[in-house]
Amino acid sequence: MDKPLKTPPPYAVASVDNALRIAAMLQLEGPMTVTEVAGRLGVAGSTAHRLLAMLVYRDFAVQQQDRSYRVGPVLELAAHSQSAASRLRAAALPHLRRLVDLLDESANLAVRTGDTVRFIASVESGQAVRVGSREGMVFHAHRTTGGLLLLAELPPDELDDLYRDTRRNAAAGDRPVLADLKAELARVRRNGFAVNDGRSERGLVAVGVPVRDPDGTAVAGLSVSMPSIRYEKERLPRLVATLRTAASALERNLQAG
Repeated sequence: MDKPLKTPPPYAVASVDNALRIAAMLQLEGPMTVTEVAGRLGVAGSTAHRLLAMLVYRDFAVQQQDRSYRVGPVLELAAHSQSAASRLRAAALPHLRRLVDLLDESANLAVRTGDTVRFIASVESGQAVRVGSREGMVFHAHRTTGGLLLLAELPPDELDDLYRDTRRNAAAGDRPVLADLKAELARVRRNGFAVNDGRSERGLVAVGVPVRDPDGTAVAGLSVSMPSIRYEKERLPRLVATLRTAASALERNLQAG
């Protein structure tokens, strides 16, 4: 396999990161107030207001008559506040919070589009050393726990079609060796879970299980992620069992509508 896809920048700019997180929240969740944004980011209301004002200036957000903010022209073509992803996120959040309470590690939910996955929900652990929020981020599917889980569900011919366009994958700077990927996906299918040890980011380990709709189709990957220094293989059975319990509860919620 090639080098990991994403490594956090050595000099992260907090204001830029927060602005991008706001844009992702508005796109995934719909309108939010200054107070709601400030609470989610853990910043002062004045800071949230300044960030939103800049997003409005650059047409990433629009302030509505009730003083809440929604996505602006730059993002609105991709925004579906009542989309399946939005409903899935809303249903998953209580289960992600419960996972964090039980395991004290960050929890995530990701969905696949083609050969990429997008994190549509993320709840951070309260530990000082933790994996930060991945909400709104996009990774190559074969680099992530959720992506491996969802790729493992594909029939062989669909997987071949997905990675047949080698020029596109090469241009993206990250192309899997298909034979190796197929062998790994076979292991994921046998085990019913996936482990990502440094594939997406160095020093990170994630464990995940699939979430299925009422028809039995895997629609998302549910995972917990942690610094590799805190991961012990002896914890794997408990991590998987806890994730499966959470996934089953989420599936019941989805079935109930």
